[in-house]
Parts: sequence; C-alpha cells; structure tokens
Amino acid sequence: MDQKPTEAPEGVSVSAARAARDLRVVFSRLRRRIREVGRDDELTPSQVSALTLVGKHGAATASALACAEGVRPQSMAATLAALEQHGLIRRGPDPDDGRRQLVTLTESGRERIEGNRQVRAEWLTRALEDRFTEDERQTLIEAFALMERLTQS
Repeated sequence: MDQKPTEAPEGVSVSAARAARDLRVVFSRLRRRIREVGRDDELTPSQVSALTLVGKHGAATASALACAEGVRPQSMAATLAALEQHGLIRRGPDPDDGRRQLVTLTESGRERIEGNRQVRAEWLTRALEDRFTEDERQTLIEAFALMERLTQS
C-alpha cells in the first residue's frame, strides 16, 4: 500500500483511518481478483451472480431474486431465461402457491457453482503458498483473527 498520509476524522487516529482505507482497497482488489480467477466466460457477471444466489438460498421466486440482487424483475427474468437455456436452473410450481414459480438449480448448475468455488479456493491457497513465507502466513492468520472483531455487532 502507498505511504501517503491519511487525514483522520476528528477523534480518530491517523493509523485507524489508514488501516480502514487500506483494508477497503485490499479487499476490493482481492474480491476483483478472485472473481477474475473464477470467471465463467459463458455467463455474464449478472448470470453468475443470480446462479450463486439461487445456490446460496435455494428455491426462490424470480421477484425475490430480483429484490435480492437489486434489479428490476424484467432484468431478472432475462437473466433466468439465459441460465435456463444453459441448463443451470429449472422453474417449477410453488407447492404453496400454484400461481408462482420457484427457481432451483439443476445438477449441472450445482456442479458449476461448486467447480467455480473450488477453482477460486485453490487459486487463493496456491497464491498464499507461493507468495508468502510461513511466518507471513502466520501473521495473516493473526490479523484475520483481529479483523473478525469487525464482523461482530
């Protein structure tokens, strides 16, 4: 990270402001790099996102998926149609309300998500092995334990 001085809000140390900035920048770059590694050239980013969402949450309506993704229902309908053409999702009647359809993963969709997840995990593991010493990896592990506090209420 660069060594530019950071201005801190009143009552906040310069080190806290710099750590916050550096953390945002590094996580943003890492997230982008992990997405690149797991990129699926057949699917658009919005299709990958929708497929992942169905994988995480299970059966859902198109409108619920649109809401979760923050897109219009028409956009989600087009995304789901493409995923259905690829054989990655299926639509079926909602057992609780026959007027609605639920979107679920096909076996092929499940395999696609798992394969993508595995490729990203292997890349990250290999990068940590190849680019860091054992002492540096231990330092990262200790830092992650500290950063875990950020996730707590």
